[in-house]
Amino acid sequence: MIFSESLKKNRDFQNVYRKGKSQANKYLVMYLWKNNTEKNRIGISVSKKVGNSVVRHRLTRLIRESYRLNEDKFGRGYDIVVIARPQAKGCSFREIESALLHMRKIHKIV
Repeated sequence: MIFSESLKKNRDFQNVYRKGKSQANKYLVMYLWKNNTEKNRIGISVSKKVGNSVVRHRLTRLIRESYRLNEDKFGRGYDIVVIARPQAKGCSFREIESALLHMRKIHKIV
């Protein structure tokens, strides 16, 4: 990812949850908070409610790849946390990508 880094620390996730705005669609929930830098930081969370480790890791890879391919469509300077919902379990790449771009549109990140 050219313009982005990963959110890794629990306190960073908690900061975005507390201070950020959230929106949701059928497959994803997205929290967004302005971080006042030139880079986005993205964190992906998939809970055990979604499925076993194979399913969770697959969804994480799909979300990360969807973001990577559409990174230039997202504005810069945000901390983004994407949470997969249980309905996303059997989704294809195109469905996840469409859901992620829909979340971008709802949050008005251009």
